[in-house]
Amino acid sequence: MSDEKPVSVKVTIDEATAEGQYVNFANILHNPTEFVIDFGRIVPGRPDVKVMSRVFTTPFHAKQLARALQQNVEIYERNYGEIRSDFPVPPSDGESPTN
Repeated sequence: MSDEKPVSVKVTIDEATAEGQYVNFANILHNPTEFVIDFGRIVPGRPDVKVMSRVFTTPFHAKQLARALQQNVEIYERNYGEIRSDFPVPPSDGESPTN
Protein backbone atom coordinates (compact mmCIF):
# COMPACT_ATOMS: atom_id res chain seq x y z
CA MET A 1 0.00 0.00 0.00
CA SER A 2 1.24 3.48 -0.82
CA ASP A 3 2.14 5.97 1.89
CA GLU A 4 1.11 8.87 -0.34
CA LYS A 5 -1.44 11.20 1.20
CA PRO A 6 -4.12 12.94 -0.86
CA VAL A 7 -3.11 16.40 -1.97
CA SER A 8 -5.59 19.18 -1.38
CA VAL A 9 -5.91 21.66 -4.22
CA LYS A 10 -7.96 24.81 -4.52
CA VAL A 11 -9.96 24.86 -7.75
CA THR A 12 -10.95 28.27 -9.11
CA ILE A 13 -13.18 29.05 -12.08
CA ASP A 14 -14.04 32.37 -13.70
CA GLU A 15 -17.65 33.30 -14.36
CA ALA A 16 -17.58 32.79 -18.15
CA THR A 17 -16.08 29.30 -17.80
CA ALA A 18 -18.54 28.44 -15.01
CA GLU A 19 -21.44 29.05 -17.41
CA GLY A 20 -20.20 26.08 -19.43
CA GLN A 21 -21.11 24.84 -22.89
CA TYR A 22 -23.69 22.25 -23.88
CA VAL A 23 -22.09 19.52 -26.01
CA ASN A 24 -23.48 16.33 -27.50
CA PHE A 25 -20.45 15.25 -29.54
CA ALA A 26 -16.86 14.32 -28.78
CA ASN A 27 -14.02 13.33 -31.05
CA ILE A 28 -10.75 11.96 -29.66
CA LEU A 29 -7.40 11.95 -31.43
CA HIS A 30 -4.04 10.87 -30.05
CA ASN A 31 -0.36 10.46 -30.80
CA PRO A 32 2.40 8.94 -28.63
CA THR A 33 2.59 11.98 -26.33
CA GLU A 34 -0.87 13.56 -26.13
CA PHE A 35 -4.62 13.17 -26.45
CA VAL A 36 -6.78 15.80 -28.14
CA ILE A 37 -10.46 15.84 -27.25
CA ASP A 38 -12.83 18.03 -29.26
CA PHE A 39 -16.20 18.69 -27.66
CA GLY A 40 -18.90 19.93 -30.00
CA ARG A 41 -22.55 20.41 -30.68
CA ILE A 42 -24.63 18.74 -33.37
CA VAL A 43 -27.90 20.45 -34.24
CA PRO A 44 -30.64 18.28 -35.77
CA GLY A 45 -31.07 18.95 -39.47
CA ARG A 46 -27.53 20.28 -39.96
CA PRO A 47 -24.69 18.17 -41.35
CA ASP A 48 -21.92 19.99 -39.49
CA VAL A 49 -20.55 19.88 -35.94
CA LYS A 50 -19.48 23.08 -34.19
CA VAL A 51 -16.49 22.40 -31.95
CA MET A 52 -17.04 24.31 -28.70
CA SER A 53 -13.85 23.33 -26.91
CA ARG A 54 -10.61 21.48 -27.61
CA VAL A 55 -8.69 19.89 -24.72
CA PHE A 56 -5.10 18.67 -24.94
CA THR A 57 -3.82 16.29 -22.27
CA THR A 58 -1.21 13.62 -21.62
CA PRO A 59 -1.92 9.89 -21.98
CA PHE A 60 -1.61 9.55 -18.18
CA HIS A 61 -4.24 12.22 -17.55
CA ALA A 62 -6.49 10.85 -20.31
CA LYS A 63 -6.48 7.49 -18.51
CA GLN A 64 -7.25 9.19 -15.18
CA LEU A 65 -10.12 11.06 -16.85
CA ALA A 66 -11.51 7.82 -18.32
CA ARG A 67 -11.42 6.15 -14.89
CA ALA A 68 -13.01 9.14 -13.16
CA LEU A 69 -15.75 9.34 -15.78
CA GLN A 70 -16.47 5.60 -15.45
CA GLN A 71 -16.66 5.88 -11.65
CA ASN A 72 -19.05 8.82 -11.92
CA VAL A 73 -21.28 7.04 -14.43
CA GLU A 74 -21.48 4.09 -12.01
CA ILE A 75 -22.40 6.42 -9.12
CA TYR A 76 -24.99 8.19 -11.29
CA GLU A 77 -26.60 4.87 -12.29
CA ARG A 78 -26.70 3.67 -8.67
CA ASN A 79 -28.54 6.86 -7.72
CA TYR A 80 -30.77 7.42 -10.76
CA GLY A 81 -30.93 4.17 -12.72
CA GLU A 82 -29.26 2.93 -15.86
CA ILE A 83 -28.46 5.47 -18.54
CA ARG A 84 -30.23 4.45 -21.72
CA SER A 85 -28.10 4.00 -24.80
CA ASP A 86 -30.54 2.07 -26.98
CA PHE A 87 -31.90 5.03 -28.93
CA PRO A 88 -32.15 4.56 -32.69
CA VAL A 89 -29.33 6.17 -34.65
CA PRO A 90 -30.67 8.65 -37.23
CA PRO A 91 -29.57 8.11 -40.82
CA SER A 92 -26.46 10.05 -41.79
CA ASP A 93 -27.38 10.61 -45.46
CA GLY A 94 -30.04 13.22 -44.76
CA GLU A 95 -32.94 10.84 -45.38
CA SER A 96 -35.68 10.51 -42.81
CA PRO A 97 -35.94 7.18 -40.97
CA THR A 98 -38.46 4.64 -42.20
CA ASN A 99 -41.08 3.15 -39.93
